[in-house]
Amino acid sequence: MSQYQIGPVGRTYSEGVLRVLFGVFLAIVAIFLVLWATPEPFAIVTVLMGLFAAREWHRMVRSPAQREIAELHIQTIISASAIACAVAALLFKFVLLAFVFLAAGSAASFLWARLRRDNPVWHAVCVFYIGLPSLALVSLREFPAQGVWYVLGLFLIVWATDTGALVFGKLVGGAKIAPRLSPGKTWAGTIGGSITAALVYGLYIALWFGFDAILAMIFAFAFSVVAHGGDLFESLVKRHFGYKDSGRLIPGHGGVLDRMDSMFAASVVLALLVFGLGFNPLFGGRV
Repeated sequence: MSQYQIGPVGRTYSEGVLRVLFGVFLAIVAIFLVLWATPEPFAIVTVLMGLFAAREWHRMVRSPAQREIAELHIQTIISASAIACAVAALLFKFVLLAFVFLAAGSAASFLWARLRRDNPVWHAVCVFYIGLPSLALVSLREFPAQGVWYVLGLFLIVWATDTGALVFGKLVGGAKIAPRLSPGKTWAGTIGGSITAALVYGLYIALWFGFDAILAMIFAFAFSVVAHGGDLFESLVKRHFGYKDSGRLIPGHGGVLDRMDSMFAASVVLALLVFGLGFNPLFGGRV
């Protein structure tokens, strides 16, 4: 998520109100879905968000010659179908088949774009860029014994990182991290976001579980770097193709990709830690 500099007062206030209102609404919906007794609603909404994200990605990476041709939905259908099939396979615990669906979708997207001479590599990347986080989120929610709390903790780290970065970036300002890549991102916002993530996650672990809050804070501070990296990567892609925002679906936030860029990176890395290394992000209880 982007850190914006302070602009005209009226515009800043109205945008800030919209950002807060829709941010709170989306957070409530996300928490409700995670806490639902069965994983299917969470998985369905994850796929739905993937569909909107795929549409934004394919629109963004189109070659100039193809941007006026109304065939974008074919690429979106390819990516969304592959992701939906992969998530469904994962729910039935066919993990290998889930990755086969993603690979097949990526290949189909590449071939279709190559046929149209339309940046085939960038289109093919979409299936994995959105599909892997979708699998990561659903698997983290479904498979570990404490998966619900893993995902809630992940959400808190990413949300706190984004919110802290926005607040500290506005209040402190200062030197920019990458002026050409993302002019609004400052070192103060980045460090402030990481500190906020550490404090929020430490409270989550200490007050809700009574586990090791110090280790949790150290982990959250370090892990927030992944969230920052996801934000910067999407900024890189947007600047490369000449876009400021990926879309306008979410008032005050931009598009789905603008809202989920940090989450995409963080979910994949956490899934690798949990399933690859047996890491317990709650620092207590059962994996």
